[in-house]
Amino acid sequence: MTTIHQTLNDLATGNNLTSDQSREIFTALLTGRLTPAQSGALLMGLSAKGETPDELGAAVDAAMAQARLVPDLTGKRIDTCGTGGDGKKSFNCSTAVALFLADLGYQVVKHGNRAVSSQCGSADVVESLGYPLVDDPEQVAEELRKRNFVFLFAPHFHPAFKHVAPIRQELRIRTLFNLMGPLLNPAEPTHQIIGIPNPQFAPMLARVLVKRKELTAAIVHGAGGFDEVTPCGTSSVLYVDRGKTRSCFIVPRELGISLCKPEELICPTKKEALAMQTAILTGNAPKAVKDMVALNLGLALHLLEDDLTLKEGVDQALEALNCGLRRGSEYAA
Repeated sequence: MTTIHQTLNDLATGNNLTSDQSREIFTALLTGRLTPAQSGALLMGLSAKGETPDELGAAVDAAMAQARLVPDLTGKRIDTCGTGGDGKKSFNCSTAVALFLADLGYQVVKHGNRAVSSQCGSADVVESLGYPLVDDPEQVAEELRKRNFVFLFAPHFHPAFKHVAPIRQELRIRTLFNLMGPLLNPAEPTHQIIGIPNPQFAPMLARVLVKRKELTAAIVHGAGGFDEVTPCGTSSVLYVDRGKTRSCFIVPRELGISLCKPEELICPTKKEALAMQTAILTGNAPKAVKDMVALNLGLALHLLEDDLTLKEGVDQALEALNCGLRRGSEYAA
């Protein structure tokens, strides 16, 4: 059996952990068998050494083994979730995309938490719009049937993270758990957009995702350092499509989107972020904000529909955004 002392010694000497070793030690972490000092040293040691795909994949496996998984879901279902940590204090683009997808008839299983790098996280937005933070896996299918949208508040579905949350809060640095977040959706989406603030993490995430043979995903890094596609310049995308990968770039002007400045996408307070969300959902957002949502919504539609080009997806997204949600009174209360 791997001990924490052996593991910390391996990390201190710059050695990578094996998959089995990682799975054992993260199981120990998530079941409360490590002390706070040991847990902090583990996360810091991995971050300092640089995490590997095997370490990330094994940690995800350990976490999902402790999760409350959602039963009885069928058909296409999509999540839009970033790793957070870009420090941009931007409006919550991924939640706006999720709500428009639901309005367009797609099943959305949004997995999220409170704010990380923004002033207003996805849970904050969803609460402000009157949605429940579903806490029972058995309720998810019914919630999807009613609205095409369900918000899975991460702490409700990953109770084992109570052993990790205080350590992460005290460390206040990027750890392996930032990368794990988008990979831990208990509803196991068939389609996914994952935003990352640093493109160096894309190949590692892809190595984990390719093992999910039924998954179609896009790992995106936006121009300006955002963890979403932006109209600030060229964004990078690494597609994972049923076990295969390919990379490309998204150039806004090629999609009929004009460039903007990063500061046009910022919401410095929670109040402003929530007001911006309502503006987006009712078709009244500023052009730069609307363009950013259109790029990400268009990418989601492109993933979900095999015969839809990215340009066609963005065009459809702009049309929807100009009109606002069709069920506006329900979503943008």
